[in-house]
Amino acid sequence: MTTNSSAAAPAAAPAAEPAAEPAGLLQPGVSAPDFTLKATADQELSLSELRGNPVVLVFYPADWSPVCGDELLVFNQALPLLRKYNATVLGISVDSVWSHQAFEQDRKLGFDLLADYQPKGAVARSYGVYDEQGGFDKRALFVIDGAGVIFWSYLSPTAINPGVDGVLDALDRLQHTSSTTTPAQQ
Repeated sequence: MTTNSSAAAPAAAPAAEPAAEPAGLLQPGVSAPDFTLKATADQELSLSELRGNPVVLVFYPADWSPVCGDELLVFNQALPLLRKYNATVLGISVDSVWSHQAFEQDRKLGFDLLADYQPKGAVARSYGVYDEQGGFDKRALFVIDGAGVIFWSYLSPTAINPGVDGVLDALDRLQHTSSTTTPAQQ
């Protein structure tokens, strides 16, 4: 950046800056950033609508890539186990709702895929999992408790399917933590 030293600018009050993006993957104990994304061309879903039960966020790079397809199929097969914890699973990528719709139908997925499409990657950025160079959501998993706080998070290498075991372990720990906490402690 160059500056023009011959013209001194008068001191001005600092402009309000937008909220800073996280430096990396959001960690447990942090409030999960709320969002509203399109689930279909005419339906939106907000994270805050799901308060009261755990939510599993599955950020992934692209609908039609082989690793992403495998990862989402693993979550689809694990839905009966995840539902035992009353957990809602949401897949999130920068693909359009039309791509999601075709992919959901092709793979017979039993959970919503949300379009982090416009502005591209905004939700992934708020969770610290957007790949600026690649222009896609990184492969990351979050378990959010019923109060909207991140209980567990994991960033996977893009080429590796992280599976569902870490999520199931986190949901089990969350259930045991919740069952041993009295209402006054919550």
